[in-house]
Amino acid sequence: MSRTVIVTGGFGSLGVAVGRAFAQAGWQVALVDRAPQPQPAVCDEFSGHLLLGNVNLADLTETSNAFSQVDHRFGGVDALINVAGGFRWETLDDGDLATWDLLYQMNLRTAATCCKVALAHLKSRGAGRIVNIAAGAAIKAPLGMGAYAASKAGVMRLTEALAEELKDHLITVNAILPSIIDTPQNRAEMVDADFTRWVQPSQIAEVILFLASNAASSITGASIPVNGRI
Repeated sequence: MSRTVIVTGGFGSLGVAVGRAFAQAGWQVALVDRAPQPQPAVCDEFSGHLLLGNVNLADLTETSNAFSQVDHRFGGVDALINVAGGFRWETLDDGDLATWDLLYQMNLRTAATCCKVALAHLKSRGAGRIVNIAAGAAIKAPLGMGAYAASKAGVMRLTEALAEELKDHLITVNAILPSIIDTPQNRAEMVDADFTRWVQPSQIAEVILFLASNAASSITGASIPVNGRI
């Protein structure tokens, strides 16, 4: 039986890399995103899979409808990878408190909503995998990253609590803590950085693919740094 994975934030650089790794491993892939549609090259690459845009992943009804489409198309859901999220840099003194609400919605609320919706689908399979994307900043927040770090720390705590909740359902829940990811957006924002030290999306995707495998069935509640050479 083919296995099915849902990748939220699936139209972005990391989401596409994760989807690619699973597709190459023989999984059926659903990329789900708030954006209306992916780049044409992504549509071509994932023909035969499922691409769902315009989904507010912080909204329970919209997320439920999207995940039901995946279940209907592929006959079940075996893994959820929560890549969806966002970033803002600002100090508390010069920044806006609304940023804290925004990043809560983008990072923690989306992960919690998607996990909640996915549970019935995963339980019906008798086992499953959830992998969340937190951040290295969740452990120690650098300057200007208080709101971002707080939201990602919430993702870590969600991961730990949900892992305990789902132990007896054979559903593992783990988190990845990346450092700076080598994406076009990050390169544009940090033009003087040494990009060769950053972690590649494909490297993160390989760790996630391992966590979704049978070999990782005994790993749950873990937060795993994937730092490149930072």
